[in-house]
Amino acid sequence: MEGTQRFSRKRQAIYEALLRSREHPSAEHIYQSLKPEYPDLSLGTVYRNIRGMVESGDVICVGSVAGKDRFDAHVEPHAHLLCRCCGAVVDVEITDALALQCQATARENHIDLDLRSLQFSGLCQSCKERGIPDLMIQ
Repeated sequence: MEGTQRFSRKRQAIYEALLRSREHPSAEHIYQSLKPEYPDLSLGTVYRNIRGMVESGDVICVGSVAGKDRFDAHVEPHAHLLCRCCGAVVDVEITDALALQCQATARENHIDLDLRSLQFSGLCQSCKERGIPDLMIQ
């Protein structure tokens, strides 16, 4: 964690829980997973620490699923698929070709693009395998 906040065991535990997870957990999920080890942990503490980590760039918010923000401590450039069916948040590699196309589109539209927060909406592999119809207009 690169931030300038003073060391806290709870803050470190929250960050490590985010690092370990590839499910892009919500603050509530982190709280529930750490509560047995830290009985005096409050949900407010989890929210405050995650907010500080987002502000310092140690964590990114990958979007809201079912009204709950989801977080990722893996901040190297990559995109996310937010599954419209099951709510899964899946890491998507940004290929060189995709990065070049995104940068060209950003230049054409006079915008700065953050490839760490690039999002796609669609169906995850699991939902596709279950035969969930993709209602997206092609």
